[in-house]
Amino acid sequence: MNKRKSLIVALLCAASSGVMAQSVEDGVKDLYYGKYLSAKQNLEKVIAAKPTEDKAYYYLGIAQLGLEDVAGAAATFQKGLQAVPTSALLQAGMGRIDLINGNAAAAKQKFEAASAATQGRDGDVARAIADANTEIKGGDRPYALTVMEKLLNNEGRKKKEQYTPIAADYIELGDAYRFLGGENGGKAITTYEKALEVDPNNAEAVMKEGLVNYNARLKSEAVADYTKATNMDANYGPAYYELFNFYITPKKDQLSWDEAAKYLEKYMAVADPADKTKNQYLGAYIAFFKKDYDNAISKGQATLAGANELYTNKLNLLIGDAYLQKGDSLNAKKTMDEYVAKVGESKLDSNDYKLLSTIYMRLKSADTATQTQYTEKALGYLEKYAGSITAKDPETFIQIAEQLKGARKYAAAADWYGKANEISLANKEQLQAIDYFNVGINYYYGAVNVKPSDTALLTKADAAFQKVIEAKPELGTGYYWRGMTNFVKDPQAQEGIAKPYYDKYIEISEVDPAKNKSTLINAYTYELLYYYFKEDKANLKVYADKLIALDPNNGTVKQITENMAAREKAANKPAAKPAAKAGQNKK
Repeated sequence: MNKRKSLIVALLCAASSGVMAQSVEDGVKDLYYGKYLSAKQNLEKVIAAKPTEDKAYYYLGIAQLGLEDVAGAAATFQKGLQAVPTSALLQAGMGRIDLINGNAAAAKQKFEAASAATQGRDGDVARAIADANTEIKGGDRPYALTVMEKLLNNEGRKKKEQYTPIAADYIELGDAYRFLGGENGGKAITTYEKALEVDPNNAEAVMKEGLVNYNARLKSEAVADYTKATNMDANYGPAYYELFNFYITPKKDQLSWDEAAKYLEKYMAVADPADKTKNQYLGAYIAFFKKDYDNAISKGQATLAGANELYTNKLNLLIGDAYLQKGDSLNAKKTMDEYVAKVGESKLDSNDYKLLSTIYMRLKSADTATQTQYTEKALGYLEKYAGSITAKDPETFIQIAEQLKGARKYAAAADWYGKANEISLANKEQLQAIDYFNVGINYYYGAVNVKPSDTALLTKADAAFQKVIEAKPELGTGYYWRGMTNFVKDPQAQEGIAKPYYDKYIEISEVDPAKNKSTLINAYTYELLYYYFKEDKANLKVYADKLIALDPNNGTVKQITENMAAREKAANKPAAKPAAKAGQNKK
């Protein structure tokens, strides 16, 4: 071969190599923008052209995981290892699959082997190991931090051996700090800022600063960060999706269907054009958030025909919820019942359980047996929902409590309100009087709705109402309900255990008798009974007069007045003369 031809061949090889590298980079770029199907299609072409490109296999597997195809990702990693048996990156990919399948020990073994093979100094491998351990349930978060710190530590290394970090490295390190939580949130923010020093236009780093702020319950700061990310890069879909998720979440100062629809439309404008099913589904979702439920149902049903298992689930949820929101509980039930029958209960997740519970809770039937069946199914699904949720979120627990309260399962509702309070306290949030009141009032109703009253639940109610007093001592509510709870334990007021609480309640509430009429009547009634059994006529008259002033026809006052009159009449009746003895002469 002459020199001219040799040069042409060399240039062609170099060009081919450049296109290959760019193609893998294109796949990684698609992943950055959340375009998983485009990434998959692009990386499949890379592998077809170069079957020994291990990075293409790895990122293809990640794209498949983004499409929720775990089996496909595992097959891709295995196929890649067959082509490149020494690939530490693909070994890390298989470790990720182990974690997803719940086998943390096998995963750790693969991660350690991959790290050892690269001496912890390969960026792709280190990020793969750290990302798996931060993002997947059961991952070792401290280990993820250690892996990234080792990668970035150049101390004592010669210049040629030093590792030059890229923005993705700092983002992965920031993620490790973020998932560790607590005081590590500040370290995560600092690390994301380092990523921005390397790449000032990196929208992912800014968006993830928003995630840290959201976890710290700094909601306005989180929204500002998400919005900043979209302004930095108008094509960065994940930030629009975070804004959509923010406004779809049913929490205080957050839920807004109008805002959710707005950001979902913005997300769709930059979403993966290759993923037609997803885009059709999102189109139906936008109609749902705009409260155009008929359009949401028709679009959802039209998309169902060609949907895979993943979107079949999502679409049935959407259609069922759309029927529910438009007030058609029977068609909502029909949609979800057919779906459950088709896939089986083992395939249901927390979202399915939540919707099914809500549907059955809304159903009403004049037939007692049918209504009982609806209630039992609602509570059964609610229990499964409660058992399936992984996020320890007080507001989610409060929603469960409120559904139980609606079904008159008061003791269970009180338990869930209590769990919500425990999480809030663990998050170092200050509880309000209402938080304790919700616990107490549900234990109270749980206690009095059975015969005889449940004294154990009354004791729990009493303790919760004491917390109300401690949180808001100037408020009469806690004293009143401690009085009511002890009134149930002492219905004849003979022991006087409710009296101290009613005394205090009366002191606080008598300033406005008209406003507090019904509660004062209960308090006065106990006091009246107490003084009646004590035979304290002076105080008895005081509370009889107070009751009559509020309730002129009060039956308790009337009965006690009659009893007192009968008692006095019997006491004042002259003693009967002794009868004459038989045979005694009369004088």
